[in-house]
Amino acid sequence: MGALAVLALVGRIVALFALMMAVPLAFAWVQRDGMVPVFGLSIGITFAIGFVLALALRRYRRELQPRDGFLLVTLTWVLMPAFGALPLLLGIPGLSFTDAYFEAMSGLTTTGATVLTGLEKLPVSLNVWRCFMVLVGGMGIIVLVVAILPLLGVGASQLFRSETAGPMKDQKLTPRMAETARGLWIVYFGISAACMLAFRAAGMSWTDAFMHMCSTMGLGGLAAYDASFAAFESPLIEAVAVFFMVVAGVNFALYFLVWKRRSLAVLVCDTEVRLYLGVMATSVLGVAAYLWFTGTYPGFAESLRHAAFNVVSIATTTGFASVDYAQWPIFAPVFMLFLCSFATCAGSTGGGIKLVRAILLLKTAQRELTRVVHPRAVVPVTLAGAVVPPAVMYSVLAFMLIYGFVMMLVTMLLLLSGLDLITASTAAIACINNTGPGLGQVGPAGNYQGLTDFQTWVCTVAMLLGRLELISVLVLLTPQFWRK
Repeated sequence: MGALAVLALVGRIVALFALMMAVPLAFAWVQRDGMVPVFGLSIGITFAIGFVLALALRRYRRELQPRDGFLLVTLTWVLMPAFGALPLLLGIPGLSFTDAYFEAMSGLTTTGATVLTGLEKLPVSLNVWRCFMVLVGGMGIIVLVVAILPLLGVGASQLFRSETAGPMKDQKLTPRMAETARGLWIVYFGISAACMLAFRAAGMSWTDAFMHMCSTMGLGGLAAYDASFAAFESPLIEAVAVFFMVVAGVNFALYFLVWKRRSLAVLVCDTEVRLYLGVMATSVLGVAAYLWFTGTYPGFAESLRHAAFNVVSIATTTGFASVDYAQWPIFAPVFMLFLCSFATCAGSTGGGIKLVRAILLLKTAQRELTRVVHPRAVVPVTLAGAVVPPAVMYSVLAFMLIYGFVMMLVTMLLLLSGLDLITASTAAIACINNTGPGLGQVGPAGNYQGLTDFQTWVCTVAMLLGRLELISVLVLLTPQFWRK
């Protein structure tokens, strides 16, 4: 009964997802790139399957329980890439289902890894679709559904908690989750519109501005050119991208509160935001100085330009590149991949463990060191002046244990399949943290095209696990989840 109710909702989500393909369909019609039949057929197939599924199971409706939320979110994120891959399969001759599914998963999970080359030669609408999936996946398909489908108003909090990132999932911005989701999407699209206009003012065409806005705000990194942002050769365009990547790395709930209260105090006083900006600024200046001192670039200004763009891009898990930073002295690219593991804020469109978890882990370590010296001392872990509940701390510690295990497992599987150590380890980091490019074969000058089908599927699963923060997916594998 519960599983059928979840499948009924999945049908509605699939039908809604079909309507999103109207965006690239409009581009195909305007650009006359020959993809109108492709997107028309994709919309028809997707909508028909969703509608039939929802219609057949329409009588199975009940309030969603916590386990329903986890099942629905995971099913949605497994199925959506299959439908998102349809236009790629129909529009790109010779593309396998494995590669098409990987590309769609990369877009929807905002990873930005790609198996495609010759992007400039693709029909415009296909590139629009790749990038638009990043925008939709950035805030989350389920959050979008909660925002616009009143039928999910009952039990919507379970979906919201399963979909949103970070350890503090029970905080409410408004009394109703649907209202919260709508508010977040309004803010998200408002900032996205500003980003597109800024790209256009900096010299991009309207089409390029739309596509790269999608990837910038979703922190997904998919681009319309093989050379990524190096294709534009514009410091001004790079500066716009840096600004909005930093903006997208902040908790969007804070922007919602700024808009609601008409005050920037919410941002200024937030501990995670202050540390986030400090980490970004320090890392950019540090890498710029390192590149200058090692003679990678002749002057500090040029070093600062390339460090700012590429450090922010990788640290925020976006994955754009303005140069082949894999050719830099090895410390810099490895340090950047280290940053992508934790640098973005919870509630942002970025990946990784999130900065708030890193803060809590450091505070826990500090507490334990204090207790070694003063065994009887009561030293609670606090955040922004409030004591962090033990349940949150337990979840953070459990998450980190699972994160480390999955990272090692993915790396070992890729090594077992024949990849070299640099490629395997950085591909695992890049996919689980939803960053995109790694080093070696999957570095900024290459992509994931050369992987075998097995390696591609390992990376695909890693992207899914990373986007849903591991536990939301892995809980389905426990016997307790399926017991009544």
